Amino acid sequence: MSLTLRTISREQHLAYIQSLPSASHMQVPAWADVKAEWRSENLGWFDDRTGELVGAGLVLYRQLPKIKRYLAYLPEGPVINWFSPNLQEWIEPMLAHLKQQGAFSVKMGPPVIIRRWEATTIKRGIQDQDVKRLRDLEADFIEPRAFEVADKLRRMGWQQGEDGGAGFGDVQPRYVYQVPLANRSLEEVHKNFNQLWRRNIKKAEKADVEVVQGGYNDLPEWQRLYEITAVRDHFRPRPLSYFQRMWTALNTEDPNRMRLYFARHNGVNLSAATMLIVGGHVWYSYGASDNIGREVRPSNAMQWRMLRDAYALGATVYDLRGISDSLDETDHLFGLIQFKVGTGGQAAEYLGEWDFPLNKLLHKALDIYMSRR
Repeated sequence: MSLTLRTISREQHLAYIQSLPSASHMQVPAWADVKAEWRSENLGWFDDRTGELVGAGLVLYRQLPKIKRYLAYLPEGPVINWFSPNLQEWIEPMLAHLKQQGAFSVKMGPPVIIRRWEATTIKRGIQDQDVKRLRDLEADFIEPRAFEVADKLRRMGWQQGEDGGAGFGDVQPRYVYQVPLANRSLEEVHKNFNQLWRRNIKKAEKADVEVVQGGYNDLPEWQRLYEITAVRDHFRPRPLSYFQRMWTALNTEDPNRMRLYFARHNGVNLSAATMLIVGGHVWYSYGASDNIGREVRPSNAMQWRMLRDAYALGATVYDLRGISDSLDETDHLFGLIQFKVGTGGQAAEYLGEWDFPLNKLLHKALDIYMSRR
């Protein structure tokens, strides 16, 4: 296939995304409005024979301080045929174009899964003293073509850090936890939950925990719970304006792109979550909870409702987003994987993020700057 790459309109880009079974929520045109501090561009790949749009990418440009050069970033993209035998025909025109636009370095995250581990395999690994990481476990599924993609990228000059953290670190999670929904009944999904999850869902039902959807006007209440979570879990919260911008941008593009959920008990909101929808892929993207009311298990009730809603939408996968690959119970991130494994889904490893230094000197300077932050 002979390809031409050029800038496309947001409308063309959106129509292309809508024609696919799914794509990352970070590759929809509206994601550029969420990331307002970056300049953006919509790229399209066209088949020269038919003139048809066959690939798209959202590029975010971050300017280097004091000079007119940019880091070009395609989060969880571009959306192209990654398993094409001629991958360089897709990638090389993109690099040439981005260089022309003033990029000194390009970062991308191929949406390609290499390995999957079933919940039962992970549980076995947690009980085995010799197993410290997911990688120490034999995967239940391996995608051989993903290794070919990695090989081709290296040969083209793309770089990835030893730990998989490309250059200045992966921005998006390399490991995620997903519950597959395609060709399964809800009863099957529920049956696959571990005993603790099923018990907690029942406990929440008995206590009359109510799960409701919220709207734009409920975002300050979301922010209250989110900031309580940030203090408890020691992270820097995003401001309310970020979530307001996210809501407006994503739901203007598609009225069912972003949802907000609350789990409440006796009229008090105890936990909250945001959900994102692109085609058949549904993400639980941000979660928050109060320090009170944990005994009525609001988070389990809320996840079960969100999962059922995703199923009703015809989703093929419910994605619980990032996990660490550590299976060590002393690791501070272990609780996260333990909570998600309870859903009986699968851990998935993506190819990770890759860097291409178009200007080696500026790329190195940014690398050093990022490592000191």
